Amino acid sequence: MLDIVQRNLSAFAQSRWEDFKATLAPDALYEEIATGQRAKGADEYVKSVQLWKRPFPDLHANWISGFAIGDKVVVEVEWEGTHTDRFDGPFGPMMATNKRGRVKAVLVCTLKNGKILEMHHYFDLLTLLNQIGLAPSASASAPVAANPASMPRW
Repeated sequence: MLDIVQRNLSAFAQSRWEDFKATLAPDALYEEIATGQRAKGADEYVKSVQLWKRPFPDLHANWISGFAIGDKVVVEVEWEGTHTDRFDGPFGPMMATNKRGRVKAVLVCTLKNGKILEMHHYFDLLTLLNQIGLAPSASASAPVAANPASMPRW
């Protein structure tokens, strides 16, 4: 089952979209936690992840580790790519910086009949934006808690 996710990531890196789609169930669900992106169905899934390849055409995942239990696959990767075109992120369009970004991520997948049925993608968007010089800055007028007891508890 790990090989299915490896084929998916390899096809993504090489922008081989038919091969990428071939790893997905027709009703596949993709959820990108950091951006709030959610896609249902193989075609929408492909369109959703293609949004990363325009601003980062060399984007690829370096495999760190992974395991499978039953129909679940959990994979840790490190995404790496160069920001060479406009990035339409959650803070609006951001012009190319030509800087390289690297960020670790976890993919939690459910497989069915040899295809990816669901993928939940967790990564640190703020770290990536910092690396490529696009992190939003905190306003000097932002409120600051007077003491730690008044801060929200997560």
